[in-house]
Amino acid sequence: MRKLVVTEFLSLDGVFEAPGPDGSGFKYEGWTMPYGNEEFMKFKLSEIEAAEVQLLGRITYDGFAKAWPKRRGDKFSDKFNSMKKYVVSKSLTEASWTNSHIIKDNVVDEIQKIKAEEGGDILVAGSGQLVRFLLNNKLIDQINILLFPIVLGTGKKLFEGAEMEKLKLVEFTSFATGVNKIIYKP
Repeated sequence: MRKLVVTEFLSLDGVFEAPGPDGSGFKYEGWTMPYGNEEFMKFKLSEIEAAEVQLLGRITYDGFAKAWPKRRGDKFSDKFNSMKKYVVSKSLTEASWTNSHIIKDNVVDEIQKIKAEEGGDILVAGSGQLVRFLLNNKLIDQINILLFPIVLGTGKKLFEGAEMEKLKLVEFTSFATGVNKIIYKP
């Protein structure tokens, strides 16, 4: 059985919007960039190595499908691009990024089928609306938060509109850049 892991970059005030340069025009687009270092990348690489599937909302999928195919030649990019991808969308008609599939209907059932398969983790990044849906439908097995020492004061909040969910702290690590890795399980 696969484990569904949500992994998010958050500011101290809960913003997850445009953590990397994505061309969105968000006032603080790319706000995480000054905080990257070797220990941060080691965690992200281990996370992607444990996963075999990506589950994405349409907005995140569109951004990733535009940016990631251009990146190749390193372990992270090669794995990220080759993984099976599912995008949850009622409006998307074509998913052209390598190994991409669209989930339009019966979303809970379809995700439960993917979770029931044998294999590595299902990784969810960004995809705020999808994350709230997954949380509200008790489909998440683990939440990895990378909490950045920055207050943005504006932007999309990850958990805005989610139902209350009590979480258990599993791991807490501080990186030298001030980023905190916090791992929770429902």
